[in-house]
Amino acid sequence: MKNTAPTRLLILGTGSMAHSHAEAFAAIPGVRIVAAVDVSPARLSAFCDLFDVPHRFATLDEALAWGGFDAACNVTPDQAHHATTMPLIAAGKHVLCEKPLATTHAEACEMRDAAAAQGIVNMVNLTYRNVSAMQVAAAMVKAGRIGAVRHFEASYLQSWLVQPAWGEWSAQDQWLWRLSRAHGSAGVLGDVGIHIIDFATFVAGSDVASVSCRLKTFPKAPGDQIGPYHLDANDSCAMHVELESGAIGVIHASRFASGHLNDLSLRIHGTEGALLVQSANHVDRLSVCMDPVGDPTGWEDVALPPVPRVFDAFADAIRNGRPATPDFARGAALQKVLDDAGGVGLFRGYD
Repeated sequence: MKNTAPTRLLILGTGSMAHSHAEAFAAIPGVRIVAAVDVSPARLSAFCDLFDVPHRFATLDEALAWGGFDAACNVTPDQAHHATTMPLIAAGKHVLCEKPLATTHAEACEMRDAAAAQGIVNMVNLTYRNVSAMQVAAAMVKAGRIGAVRHFEASYLQSWLVQPAWGEWSAQDQWLWRLSRAHGSAGVLGDVGIHIIDFATFVAGSDVASVSCRLKTFPKAPGDQIGPYHLDANDSCAMHVELESGAIGVIHASRFASGHLNDLSLRIHGTEGALLVQSANHVDRLSVCMDPVGDPTGWEDVALPPVPRVFDAFADAIRNGRPATPDFARGAALQKVLDDAGGVGLFRGYD
């Protein structure tokens, strides 16, 4: 049943990523950001002043006691996702949670099952679902355009440890914490691994059946220490994967990839053709090789229509009373792969 009343939204956590949520939802008709929560008074005040948010709370408990919202964006640190999402679900609030859904598969399954039992709209903010090339490629695979998938290669490459395009990492807390497990980092696998695993398996149309993974942490400073930061989180990862469909492939990610600011790439090969999906610096491209007999090395670009963002899908699902993806079930499935690839000890709190 369609809900014509405005959706009242709460933002939980007001750091830099919360700004992206607020900007996106402020532009969606029928959505009003009515409240925000943050343990930092200064950060909370600055956020609410910037986005004209009327209600401000220091704790989630205070916001739940007030209760004047229908849905929440959980933009807290990774390790807080489970503890803060479960009370929202219990209160019957729709939830869009930042990735990863949790820090262990067990916790992610609790969140998945609780959301299903409550019947709320539940989604994970996997931002690369917003990439048109990814959506069109997935539709082509689902329609059988390249036949049965046999092999794939997927990568997520960044260069901020070797090129200062985003600033000098060794002097900025916003980068240093990402290199320290004690400060909540799960390294490149926990940070961007979930994106490239979703990228590859969503397009291939099959979940991971088995995975082996090698993680590597490289020396970056004397004693692997800068101030309070012990630089022990993984910098690069390489996975060998078999999908439930029987296809095999490799997935890798690194922060040492010179020449690649923030680049995702997927080559997927089937019995009747191949696809190349690329997303680099906000430029997306899909190429196809569909004539292995007449032109066995010929690739052609595919026109890419705009696609709805995860934010739009979340608002639409609430308005129309229907589920949307990527949901908590998808988040839990991806978390299982992360657990298998890096072990639950990937996060400091689960050593």
